Amino acid sequence: MRALPPLSLHRPANVAEAAALLARLPEARLVGGGTDLLPNLRRGLGAPPALVDLSAVAELQDLQALDDGGLLIGAGVTLARLAGDAQVALRWPALAEAARSVAASGHRSAATVGGNLCQDTRCVFYNQSEWWRASNGFCLKRGGTRCHVAPQGERCHAAFCSDLAPVLLAANAEVDLQAAGAARSLPLAALYRDDGAAHLALAPGEVLARVRLPPPAAGMRLAFGKVRSRGGIDFPLASAAVAANLHDGRVTLLRVAISGTNSLPLVLAGTADLAGQTLEQAAAALRTLVQRQVSPMRSSAMPANHRRDVAVALVLRLLRECAQPA
Repeated sequence: MRALPPLSLHRPANVAEAAALLARLPEARLVGGGTDLLPNLRRGLGAPPALVDLSAVAELQDLQALDDGGLLIGAGVTLARLAGDAQVALRWPALAEAARSVAASGHRSAATVGGNLCQDTRCVFYNQSEWWRASNGFCLKRGGTRCHVAPQGERCHAAFCSDLAPVLLAANAEVDLQAAGAARSLPLAALYRDDGAAHLALAPGEVLARVRLPPPAAGMRLAFGKVRSRGGIDFPLASAAVAANLHDGRVTLLRVAISGTNSLPLVLAGTADLAGQTLEQAAAALRTLVQRQVSPMRSSAMPANHRRDVAVALVLRLLRECAQPA
């Protein structure tokens, strides 16, 4: 890795000031913990003229369990804090588990919730040194004209690998976004696009300020799991979350989200149609849904078919976990 390129560093005191800086410096990049952005910059994956450091923004540090059972998470909350919070562990244990699964303890002490949800997509043809990428003619995601994963296609197939996203999506989370003079809220799922080179639907100058989890439905179980090549540090071959409710042996609620396979965190379509089915019927149908919708490509060191099989097995395990007595 090379040294960081010359740049200016700005440390706003609040979100409004951060948004104003982005409006004034449109090519600047936001940085929280920097565990994703800084290594990429040192590989030559970007050369912004300025960084806007959010670590001093107190309002992004909120972590509050609400009286109605919901949860408010500031984008600047570290993964270590999220994983170790007593209320999160009590009310949302799958979220705490997802935070603990990210990288190693040193990364989690710096990495933030906002950074994890807005991290760059990954590919074996992209996350390389400058000279390596140059020797391959670069790629569609940066500097080149074709995707080496799908040379005949017209879009990038780099994979999105957030571990928090599946849990938050299965829990129907929303995000609050703020830009200079404007603010909006939207479902977390609407933050993503199925394009590895432009996977975030943030408007220019927008800052992800907080995540809001609604109170869980009565009887809902939420489970998270992750499979990776090595037990520590590695990004997922697949990570997934299942939110389910079973009554008298039949499914009454089922939501599934998967990360690490597609260019966006995938909210599985068709799960609402499984309401009323037995656990075994739902599991058989869910296997087919995952096989058809998960579309891993040759963007990691593992074969695509293996990653698809991992996703199927993981989702079925989590469904059965949700069916176990509390």
